[in-house]
Amino acid sequence: MSTPIPARLVAEVPTPFAPGTADAPFVLHSGGRRRVVQRGDARLAVLDVESGDIRSFPTPWPRTFGTVTLSPNGDLAVFSGLHAVRAVDASGATRWEVRHGCWSARECTLVHDSFAEYANDEGHDYADSGSAAFRADGKLVWAHVRQAQAWADEEWLVLDALDGTVLGRAGTGTVGSGSFSSPHPHGPYMGLSVGEGDEDSPALWGHWDGTRLTFERIDGVLIQDVSPSGHDFLCTDPGQWALYLHAAADGAETNRLDAVDAVPPAPGEDTVEWDYEGAYPYEDGAVVGTEGDCETPRHWLVDPRTMSLRGRIAYPAPVFGSPRPAGPGVWWTAADEGRAVRLWTLGAEH
Repeated sequence: MSTPIPARLVAEVPTPFAPGTADAPFVLHSGGRRRVVQRGDARLAVLDVESGDIRSFPTPWPRTFGTVTLSPNGDLAVFSGLHAVRAVDASGATRWEVRHGCWSARECTLVHDSFAEYANDEGHDYADSGSAAFRADGKLVWAHVRQAQAWADEEWLVLDALDGTVLGRAGTGTVGSGSFSSPHPHGPYMGLSVGEGDEDSPALWGHWDGTRLTFERIDGVLIQDVSPSGHDFLCTDPGQWALYLHAAADGAETNRLDAVDAVPPAPGEDTVEWDYEGAYPYEDGAVVGTEGDCETPRHWLVDPRTMSLRGRIAYPAPVFGSPRPAGPGVWWTAADEGRAVRLWTLGAEH
């Protein structure tokens, strides 16, 4: 095995909420700024890594109902709920709302007016969910929703971030239990990974030309991250057998790296699998993981240009879970059993 590759700590940020009282934190990045975002039942907390400032957004419904994202300048939270996509400012005022079909796990064709209508309904307690993400310039929101006209059919919307106007839409042909979005650093693209509960669960690579939303469907993969240039994006598969490099221009696979050919099994194990999550912080370096659910995960540096392993990442402090995206030159990991987020970069020699 090659010489360990040292990681340097950029910042350690305590999480806004104590473990077990909120969703797991995540990091959003845009325009050189990074924010730690964590959702509780009553409020969404947003901590600016550089300044240390904390901003809170009242939540329109409890955290078990749907997902959330944040605008690039941090002034607008967009909640993807069971029956609507709602944009909320820090005062709690609704900027706009786009209603859609219900994500209930059992058939529900009602057009809900409020969370109170289904707050105590068991079918809604275990609902599926969509997701949303802002375009890098903050002008558009891409939202994965259920259709209002045909229950269980799903669609992808492009919304005007100012007022929620639906600018474009396309049926996805998916049957998702959940999804997450992967924004492109610039340009007209957006990634969407849809979990369908099987190994053919697809990713969609979308393109908005200003008038029409189209996408390439890539079966059996989920997107980890997009390169800093936006030229490529990195995926793995639901079985976690391989990493796949895809071209942003058309979504086509250009290279792959099988886990069994690249990484030795951990001691006491017979095989090895890539983690679902990974980061692509350098054009010549992706940080990916194995054993992300174990006490001692292993993280690796892969060269996407050749899809070859450069070596194992060596940290000066314990890390937990998988490496995750935090923008150009940086990735993040959980720390202190979920009480903190650590941001990392490669040492100067790399």
